[in-house]
Amino acid sequence: MRIGILGTGVVGQTLAEALANKGHEVTIGTRAPQETLARTEADMYGRPPFRVWHEQHPSVAFGTLAEAAANAEVVVNAITGGGSLEGLKAAGEANLAGKVLLDVANPLDFSHGMPPSLFVCNTDSLAEQIQAAFPTARVVKSLNTMTASVMVDPKSLAGGDHTVFVSGNEAEAKATVSELLRELGWTDILDLGDLTSARGAEMVLTIWVSIMGALQTPRSNIKIVR
Repeated sequence: MRIGILGTGVVGQTLAEALANKGHEVTIGTRAPQETLARTEADMYGRPPFRVWHEQHPSVAFGTLAEAAANAEVVVNAITGGGSLEGLKAAGEANLAGKVLLDVANPLDFSHGMPPSLFVCNTDSLAEQIQAAFPTARVVKSLNTMTASVMVDPKSLAGGDHTVFVSGNEAEAKATVSELLRELGWTDILDLGDLTSARGAEMVLTIWVSIMGALQTPRSNIKIVR
């Protein structure tokens, strides 16, 4: 499958590497490729600059957001929540039309420091705003309730005995995302319903941040016991 990853941060890099390792044709995109390659400083997590990662992953193509989206059958939004709508506009509405758009971003607001709040919640969600802005895309919300390393290797926590949520308006689009999730090792995939259910999935981040503080690690997840 041809997959376009929008965003070159830790989430984008992690998903691009994992999906390429599963045999998918992956392109990772950013707004300004040459500026991104020119950076020499570590990122906010202390990881090497993107150029180093790119050199280590030659099978992953690299280009603009529009190039990553244009060639893809599935597009992954791994842009920060606050930059998602503008980033997707740069990717191009025509390049998203009719395609499954897996949204893993969260509407985190750091304007008042830590812990972050959400800039949209309760009666709306970032996923719904994306769907409204790009009505011909097939938006599915998933993988936003955990840290990047757990997204691609659920068995590294509790043997994989924990839950990933899926929200979306189209059953076929959710099925496509669920198949990718199974490839990544997920076995407990819970379909929450239509895209309005992404409101709850995004609001999980408020408790997730508290759990991270209490445990002093981001490596945790939720298990729905039934």
